[in-house]
Amino acid sequence: MNIYAIIILTALCFDFILNLIADILNLSHLQPELPGEFSGVFDEAAYRKSQEYTRVKTFFGIVTSAFSLIVTLAFWFAKGFQHLDHFIRGWQLNALWTGLIYIGILLFFRALLSLPFSLYSTFVIEERFGFNKTTVKTFVTDILKSLFLSLIIGAPLLMGVLAFFQYSGPLAWLYCWMATTVFSIVLQFIAPTWIMPLFNKFSPLEDGELLQRIKAYTANVRFPLAGVFVMDGSKRSSKSNAFFTGFGKTKRIALYDTLVDKHTTPELISILAHEIGHYKKKHIITNMILGVLHTGVIFYLLSIFIKHTGLFQAFYVEIPSIYAGLIFFGLLFTPIELVLSFFLSLRSRKNEYQADRFAVETTQESSSFISALKKLSRDNLSNLTPHPIYVMLNYSHPPVLQRIRAIKNQ
Repeated sequence: MNIYAIIILTALCFDFILNLIADILNLSHLQPELPGEFSGVFDEAAYRKSQEYTRVKTFFGIVTSAFSLIVTLAFWFAKGFQHLDHFIRGWQLNALWTGLIYIGILLFFRALLSLPFSLYSTFVIEERFGFNKTTVKTFVTDILKSLFLSLIIGAPLLMGVLAFFQYSGPLAWLYCWMATTVFSIVLQFIAPTWIMPLFNKFSPLEDGELLQRIKAYTANVRFPLAGVFVMDGSKRSSKSNAFFTGFGKTKRIALYDTLVDKHTTPELISILAHEIGHYKKKHIITNMILGVLHTGVIFYLLSIFIKHTGLFQAFYVEIPSIYAGLIFFGLLFTPIELVLSFFLSLRSRKNEYQADRFAVETTQESSSFISALKKLSRDNLSNLTPHPIYVMLNYSHPPVLQRIRAIKNQ
């Protein structure tokens, strides 16, 4: 076992143990008494249900993570990467097709192994707590649509990356960076109109008080909105959400139909204002820039380590290749990704506070926004008292209780 193997093995185990400790701390931090701020929103039964949901989801997550780690290590030390490489090389295809098939098979079996867990989560856990609205037909068609998109979008992109590293010399990382950046930007424009409608129906919000209030608000904050759409989120779950998507003429706000059904007009305006706050505070464009820089660093480091034979020896692969190097570097990057995710999550939580502040300042409806946050927590059975370490590792949003207190202190 060489230094690469030691680093990767240590990182994988450390990641699992760290998250296991965070899960245990989070469960121990569940409070028997309902926080006073939620009195009148959560009754005793709903609060107990939210805590039970947290327990069940946590235990299920631990089992899923443990299974994933065991399978990864078993495949690794059984020399599975080498056996698969030897098998596909026997087909005597060119390097690009060999790489595409190699990575495709690994991704396919990873998805296949995760399928029972996805089924259990959807049709057992989510069903038990009253969230699941997904039919077997919808579940299967979602998988088929995702597979279709992987073939027509993911496969050509992967083929391009392999081709650049195979034939473009020392600047391959730069060409890959440029190509993937253009691809991600184009995707932002086409996703709202071409990809997302494959999975959900987006209907323009009907004319009425809500739409008129939204138009008045967006005009007041000078936000050129291409459209407000209601998404049939109830097709899969009773949970509620809202999100901002697209750029330019495809820029739009999407509200789950479950959100519209459960909230008052002032609450919905506050939620929409929060989403617009992300745009006004430059969070979206900044996140995109950070994502582009992140991708550039990855490709540059990949160009360095993909040449090291020790990386392939760590996985018992006899003949170095670009495609296997992509997989192995992804595992080698694990400890760096752990550190980066910590700071990115910290920044994301800061951005949420800023968007909250924007919503309150521009609507002058702090009570409505607080009411909306409370209802969302109740309807989604959120954990009201997560442990700080768990938040630090897993939360892109601050805990709702902290958000409410921050709003009240403005």
